[in-house]
Amino acid sequence: MKIHQIRNATLIVTFNGTRYLIDPWLLPKEAMPGFDSAVNPHIRQPRCDLPISIEEIVDVDAVILTHWHPDHIDELALGALQKDLPFFVQSENDRALIQKFKFTDVRILDKGGTPFKGSTLFKTGGQHGRREIIKPICESIGMPYDAMGIVFSAPGEKTLYIAGDTIWCPEVQTALDSFHPAVVVVNACAASVTSGEKLIMGTEDVSALAEYAKDALIIASHMDTVSHLTVTRADIRALNLRNVIVPEDGEIITQ
Repeated sequence: MKIHQIRNATLIVTFNGTRYLIDPWLLPKEAMPGFDSAVNPHIRQPRCDLPISIEEIVDVDAVILTHWHPDHIDELALGALQKDLPFFVQSENDRALIQKFKFTDVRILDKGGTPFKGSTLFKTGGQHGRREIIKPICESIGMPYDAMGIVFSAPGEKTLYIAGDTIWCPEVQTALDSFHPAVVVVNACAASVTSGEKLIMGTEDVSALAEYAKDALIIASHMDTVSHLTVTRADIRALNLRNVIVPEDGEIITQ
């Protein structure tokens, strides 16, 4: 497999010979404001440019959207992608949103497994911040709370788990215990709301995951891009965890 870190949670994953574009957020640098409900609302985002051209990014076989949030997908991406690409989402709500942009093959991933081109994709759960605290905040501003993870499995391939926007929680442990992935991608900039409550993993979460999944390679993604980050690449690297790597934008990891 190859994992191409593009920017933020945007990845191109080549798995079992198929290229998947994950969470295409392709806006130019500083094209959108920070979030009023989060820390650093005065900082515009994305904080950096894309490392490769949009044409290269959208040259894929399928698209996966972990959840409909404005730092994971945008209208620029939706306009650049071919309308007949298989487009995998987590729910009927997200499917309806994607179909509004004239995509013709939008599929909902299943927890029991969705076959695709010789592989099986599994939807996994998580907590996009502590559910009891963050879900009511999301509902109050009309933003969906849930975000899925994805497990990629195929004969002869190492198993890949993209955890998505989640903190370290029982749902992530369940995915690790169920699939025993060799490679785990986590979103790890500890993006936080104004109270300081984090929405995704930070240093403590990554440390706990690294200890729990000692035999897995853990890749820290979703770094150094959104306005509401509170943890940087340097912070994760400073943990000196033997099974954790932090790729730069544009870097390709082969396993």
